[in-house]
Amino acid sequence: MDCILVTGMPGAGKSTVTRLVAERLPRSARLGGDEVNAMIVNGFVWALGEPADEAARQVELLHRNLCALANNFADAGFTPLIDAMIPSRAKLEFFQELAPAEDAVRRTGAGIEVCRYRNTIRDPAERFDFDGYERLEADMRREFGDTGWWLDTADLTAGETADQIVEWAARTPRMGA
Repeated sequence: MDCILVTGMPGAGKSTVTRLVAERLPRSARLGGDEVNAMIVNGFVWALGEPADEAARQVELLHRNLCALANNFADAGFTPLIDAMIPSRAKLEFFQELAPAEDAVRRTGAGIEVCRYRNTIRDPAERFDFDGYERLEADMRREFGDTGWWLDTADLTAGETADQIVEWAARTPRMGA
């Protein structure tokens, strides 16, 4: 059974949507990148933090851990839903090599202004201070091309977005949901 990898810009709604999709599937597990990162008690370096080599090492550790969890849940008959920021084709291919994702990729695109706004209304402890939205959006569109499914969520509620992903999963033979 494949996992569903949901990626997008900060504030796109990845965490909310993966939680809602997981609630709608009969056997599922939500694997949040933020929650896995929070397991590091001391020495955490943010993905864009310094020193850059340590930040990159920790991002790779996060991705390996998410994939290991996804494999364990998939082996036990659950559909794993990974919520992670995947900024490049190389990072996506890394996931696809280590987790049962194949083309089960969802990129939520809510538009830059919507993402910025959603970030401002989050609990302050959950905000993601980031000002590289324009570059990230351009990079993701260029890097991912036609890989997976780009879902524009700007005019959708989180529930409507989750419903669309669940419908896609039901139509995809590998999912077995």
